[in-house]
Amino acid sequence: MQAGQKTTTEADGVRWVLVSGLLAVLALVILGLTGCASLLPGRQASARSAGSVAKTAEPSQPAAASPATPEPRPEAESAATPLAQLMLDDSVMDRVVAVVNNDVITLNELRESVLYVKVEGRAQDIDESELARQLLGRLIEGRLQLQEADRERMVVDDSELADELAERMKKLNAKSDQEFESMIKRQGLTLEAVKQKLREQILISKVVRRKVAFRVSVTEQEVDRYLAENREKLETGLTYHARHIVIPPEGEPTDATWTAARERAEQVRAQLQSGADFAKTARQLSKDGSASDGGDLGTLSRGELTQVIETEILKLSPGQVSAPVKTEQGYHLFKLESKQTLDGEGLGRVRQQIRDILFREKYQARFDTWLNEIKQRAIIEVRI
Repeated sequence: MQAGQKTTTEADGVRWVLVSGLLAVLALVILGLTGCASLLPGRQASARSAGSVAKTAEPSQPAAASPATPEPRPEAESAATPLAQLMLDDSVMDRVVAVVNNDVITLNELRESVLYVKVEGRAQDIDESELARQLLGRLIEGRLQLQEADRERMVVDDSELADELAERMKKLNAKSDQEFESMIKRQGLTLEAVKQKLREQILISKVVRRKVAFRVSVTEQEVDRYLAENREKLETGLTYHARHIVIPPEGEPTDATWTAARERAEQVRAQLQSGADFAKTARQLSKDGSASDGGDLGTLSRGELTQVIETEILKLSPGQVSAPVKTEQGYHLFKLESKQTLDGEGLGRVRQQIRDILFREKYQARFDTWLNEIKQRAIIEVRI
């Protein structure tokens, strides 16, 4: 998985933890930068059976005025509670919400994931229950990938972890290890907990590279085929730079005045072909709002002008001047200053873009297939 980007905003409606601006920043530390790993929980101690429960730590900043000693509730009653209400119930902390092979995911972990997504401002229009269910799926997928890394006997070197920590410190503008740890502790977190999260992210990156990225390749024949099939679309994104001079008919638009306008345009074109400066001539003779800018039309994208005019411009080589082109305004003389093409250096850039497109498509398909395979092999029980 490649690293992704994160934005922060204050979370609402989560009563069991107090959110501050620093917590929003610390989400970068805990969640990391990768899409598939961004919501990974801390690994729980492996259960001895599918029904065992791994106890998680109490929240570092419990909500004020919570019941001193909540009455235990039967599991059946808890299971019937709407998920949104369950997410806000301080009396339920360590309930198992999913079992993934021999690992468990607790309600506490799910709450943390919901909180961090809200802190990042990525859940504004999603119902809380639906958001929790989506994130539970992400947690399950993350746990499966960590289990695959374990099976592959993958480890994280101290140097790798140190590099990741340094990257997080840089993002938080922490000037020293002590300042970094202090920032973490102010939110009730520990440096060891942060390191564990980072280890998990590195492990997932490694296993995904081995199982997915290293098995994806793009051939030159595939690039050629994509280029041939999508050339028109690819050219649409190319730009060009042009100027023009407009010579309208003088007086009433009659056949005679239009003929006279064309003759003047031909004379101006002859002057330009003899070496007259196009921009200077446009300032002197053009009857268009662009005359003061030397007839400059700026940088244009394909399809921005009418097809007839664009076709005439793109026929030209850079530096050439067109024959007079008639429009409702009058006769236009166009000069092509420059244009992007699918040749030379431009073609090299386009081919690299095509390789990237094809790689992403193959990568996503391969990742989805691999993830489905490990899901099918797994014993997964969702308990909400």
